[in-house]
Amino acid sequence: MAFAAASTPFSLSSMVPTHRRTFRHVSVPRVINASLSPDVSPLLRAAHHTVDSYVKSGMVIGLGSGEASDMVIRYLGQQLRSGSLQNVVGVPMSARSASEAAKYGIPLEYFRDDNQIDFAFHDADAVEEGSLIAVIGRRRSSQEDDYILKQKSIVKAADEAVFMIKEEQYKASLEGSIPVLVQSLNWLAIAEEIDDLYLGDAEVWRRASVGDAGPLGGDFPIVTSDGHNILDVIFTTPIPSLANVAESLETIDGVVDHGLVIKTRCSVVIAGETEVRTVTLQTSTVENGV
Repeated sequence: MAFAAASTPFSLSSMVPTHRRTFRHVSVPRVINASLSPDVSPLLRAAHHTVDSYVKSGMVIGLGSGEASDMVIRYLGQQLRSGSLQNVVGVPMSARSASEAAKYGIPLEYFRDDNQIDFAFHDADAVEEGSLIAVIGRRRSSQEDDYILKQKSIVKAADEAVFMIKEEQYKASLEGSIPVLVQSLNWLAIAEEIDDLYLGDAEVWRRASVGDAGPLGGDFPIVTSDGHNILDVIFTTPIPSLANVAESLETIDGVVDHGLVIKTRCSVVIAGETEVRTVTLQTSTVENGV
């Protein structure tokens, strides 16, 4: 995709964050659910650990979307049927999580701005080591494209949240794409401004509704139910700081939101081949976070 070049190249490493976050990590290096066979998948262990460690009777829970979230929903339904948990209500983040919850007998209510949500879980595409900033909304299936805003809103509204990932998805200096929702009428001008901002560090592609249609998104680009296009900002070099990227994107006129979630009360459940680790962010000073 050819965009106009910026007069002064911009470097990610030159950015100075205004999010002031002081934190310490509490890492539990080994958490094994004894009720599971050693042969079960790492994500299933992570899913069971999430329910057993965080879900209590009477909670309103944001139901995430993705492979691990499907496993959480299934196990949560089993716990409700057995009576181990009671009076749990789910708030689905997507049609997929609503369907899974209905299948396994979890009562549902739908998200409103005034919802009181006690806890939420979700599959993250990646989590930055140290800050625990999560990337969500990378394309898994076209059915998920319309739910990035809802997923982010429910996670941020929850009193506490857990992101579930595999070991290789947790590291510093992440690479790959960050989805950005933009106003569709002037998407090209916004894409050019983003491209100028990350000149030499990233490519900007408009997400297509079907297949890979090239940088412009082809004849059928994604248009969400709110009328937004999705730009995938594909970083070709490691990202020094996701907080800096979030801050810079939010300065661009026409950017509606993005797939970076900064959540101060959050944990990451990491599914390794032989263990499940939990890393928790505890903050004493936070600005511009939830």
